[in-house]
Amino acid sequence: MERLQREVDRVIKSFGGYWEPFEMLAAVVEELGELSREMLKLEGIKEKGEKDKVKEELGDVLFALLCIANYYGIDVEKALLDTISKYSTRDQNKWCNKD
Repeated sequence: MERLQREVDRVIKSFGGYWEPFEMLAAVVEELGELSREMLKLEGIKEKGEKDKVKEELGDVLFALLCIANYYGIDVEKALLDTISKYSTRDQNKWCNKD
């Protein structure tokens, strides 16, 4: 993940630098909307979708999130590992089938 964060940083700096925090948050929200639209299509709820479009939108969401992480100097790998640990202990019974 560190390599990916560095690559995103390189690309953003080549464009002139990071947007302001709430502009980046708006980009995340916009990309989540686009991901939602493509998932609705892929699930047959709306038109016909393509898995490649969902993949593209997931990439866009991740890129936008990495921009925010980089702006604030957050190690996303550590953040994700901390979250996995949290879910592994706190929410272990929430994901079980309750027959």
